[in-house]
Amino acid sequence: MLLFGCVRDAVELADMALGVKALAVNPRKSEKRGEGQRDIPVSFAGVCFRPGDHVYCDEDGVLVSAAALEVPE
Repeated sequence: MLLFGCVRDAVELADMALGVKALAVNPRKSEKRGEGQRDIPVSFAGVCFRPGDHVYCDEDGVLVSAAALEVPE
């Protein structure tokens, strides 16, 4: 999961079998306003993420690719 914002429950996220990159951890619950959008390009940290891109991340960093990559297990 790649998030341009903060996350909660960092301990639970660390136990999941997925990479998580966020700006920070915040204990405060967010307010749901239903204002989000899906399937649109977004840019942050100097990178444009487009619908259909493949994003790979771990504790060392993030990689984005237009095509799926062969990832060793």
